[in-house]
Amino acid sequence: MIRKTFKNLSANEKLKTFIQKYNVPIEYLSANRKMVSKAVFIGLFIAFIPMPMQMLAVVAFIPFTRFNVPIALAMCWISNPFTMPFMYYAEYLTGSFFLGMETTDVELTVEWFAQNIGNIFIPLYVGTAFYSISISSLAYYLVNHLWRSSIRKDQDSRKNGIFRRNKSQENDAPRDEEPKS
Repeated sequence: MIRKTFKNLSANEKLKTFIQKYNVPIEYLSANRKMVSKAVFIGLFIAFIPMPMQMLAVVAFIPFTRFNVPIALAMCWISNPFTMPFMYYAEYLTGSFFLGMETTDVELTVEWFAQNIGNIFIPLYVGTAFYSISISSLAYYLVNHLWRSSIRKDQDSRKNGIFRRNKSQENDAPRDEEPKS
């Protein structure tokens, strides 16, 4: 389903004129399995890191690897003002668990963070490393698996459609009668 959406989108004339007008390299908009799975990986990896300007961090990966940039940017939007507190709190708790540290009561105020940044910094980034690596890797393999299974499903339906058509043509065609002995 997602492959078909990308195929329809790539045939869009408005998108083609935008690409030509702004001289956007087409490889950064390519919607094949490798480009999309890399984009999901990079976008989610950056999304779990507590830092400002995550979209710029995604763009900073452009010189080093090729990926679908719009998809990667959309993936980093998973961490937004509504989800950030929950994500970062879970990362802090996970990091504290891995390090065997006691957690402190968290208050969502700037003053509290300014006073306690030394206590929460290391557990937060240990949890961040865990979630960034594990969730982005899982999403990478999930996108690859779903993309491949979609291709296999399309190939099987084509084979079955051709097989049924040939078989039905055989059944409808007049048969020569066998000679009676």
